[in-house]
Amino acid sequence: MPETAAQDKAMIGVPGLDNILVGGLARGHLYLLEGSPGTGKTTIALSFLLEGHQRGEKGLYVTLSETEGELRLTANSHGWEIDDKFEVFELAPPESLLDSEQQQTLLYSSDLELGEATKSMFAAVEQAKPDRIVLDSLSEIRLLAQSSLRYRRQILLLKHYFARNGATVLMLDDLTSDANDKTVHSVAHGVIRLDELAPTYGAERRRLRVIKYRGQAYRGGYHDFTIKHGGVSVFPRLVANEHRTIYDRAPLTSNIAELDALVGGGIERGSSTLVLGPSGSGKSLLTLHFARAAVERGEKAALFIFDEELGLLFNRAKAMGIDLEGLQDRGDLIIEQVDAAELSPGEFAHQVRERVAHAGVKTVVIDSLNGYQAAMPEEQSLLLHMHELLQYLNRQGATTFITVAQHGLVGDMKSPVDITYLADSVILLRYFEAVGRVRRAISVIKKRSGQHEDTIREYRIGSNGISIGQPLENFQGVLRGVPTYTGEPAPLLGSEPDPRFGPTSGDVEV
Repeated sequence: MPETAAQDKAMIGVPGLDNILVGGLARGHLYLLEGSPGTGKTTIALSFLLEGHQRGEKGLYVTLSETEGELRLTANSHGWEIDDKFEVFELAPPESLLDSEQQQTLLYSSDLELGEATKSMFAAVEQAKPDRIVLDSLSEIRLLAQSSLRYRRQILLLKHYFARNGATVLMLDDLTSDANDKTVHSVAHGVIRLDELAPTYGAERRRLRVIKYRGQAYRGGYHDFTIKHGGVSVFPRLVANEHRTIYDRAPLTSNIAELDALVGGGIERGSSTLVLGPSGSGKSLLTLHFARAAVERGEKAALFIFDEELGLLFNRAKAMGIDLEGLQDRGDLIIEQVDAAELSPGEFAHQVRERVAHAGVKTVVIDSLNGYQAAMPEEQSLLLHMHELLQYLNRQGATTFITVAQHGLVGDMKSPVDITYLADSVILLRYFEAVGRVRRAISVIKKRSGQHEDTIREYRIGSNGISIGQPLENFQGVLRGVPTYTGEPAPLLGSEPDPRFGPTSGDVEV
């Protein structure tokens, strides 16, 4: 065997999957890769053999279900050239079964056919002397065996034979014969299960799980993966506890003096802030101020936009003095449009992690959680995903801002999901009516680190973005939407030029 075969693990060559398996497959053992048709078994198997070729190992693909031409088509669809990379042994049925004139009148003996298939397979292995073997697929062997006892004996025979040869074997099973048959599970050294989910709307979702791996730790649970040009990409489930860094938890400002005063001097680095409010109240604009302030400090920021078309966002932000395109062109700001119908939660968490770990992003904006929730199969999963993601960002020293659109406009508001207990700070935006006009109010409901104002301030949105006034000390019931003025008569924001803001124009829709 080549020198690389002396290593402990045989890497599969699929991004993320080797991480889940803690380096790959232990050499010299037999493994099962199972899943329904179309889940990516053949693509992963081809990656396994191509990775071996890259490391100087010999590979053999034994196919009982697909022709060599079909394998080449699969490889070509990913831009792979498999000629001279590994050998393909196509175990075809006897010619007498294909020629109608030579077919026997009696039923063809399954004993003879299974024996011939096994003998031919062993002969191909003896000739090639491979380090890596793919057997595709076990469904054909199960049909030839006809009984569970003979099938188990056949798998044991294959296991002991391959073990003597020292090869690492990956067996594929498409589960078309009996999905509940666990015969191979007890024999195989490791079992990987591929699943495909079809949501009511949107692209199919694929995920995998390592069911078994003898004597080896691995990352448990389900992991999302995709099949695109270039092969399979697996997104390991994020475990925040594995990623810890040391950093200075200094407060970060928004460059709006009144807003910074409201949040107690700034938002702490590495914390998460939830911005709650009804549609159009300015949640996105508020987070943009923090993102721009981060860029002005010399840091990188990233926006993950679920709900709005980027062209419209660029135009609206520019009208309020924030040149998102310019910041993006300079490389200071990363802006990604996220399609919740096409992107799995695991892939999204992977994208965020890549931006923080490799692009040096220190401020992350997720706009909004409503769009993120649309990508989740159920609410409980959303909470678990958000917990791990926020904990990871916190431990990397990245400051996170998440917007949530509440149902309703005034009065009693409801959120689609409550994650206020996960966030370190909560900023609440509200509409309220006063003197025949609709106004906006801002307050800080929660801040884990340090003090914050318990006041409610009025704010407006104009050509310079958000402007915030002094605390509304003489009002009662602002958060309910219909306040009562309890002080001396005084003009409200917008009725007359207010010295708190200087000359202003009409509100701009956000």
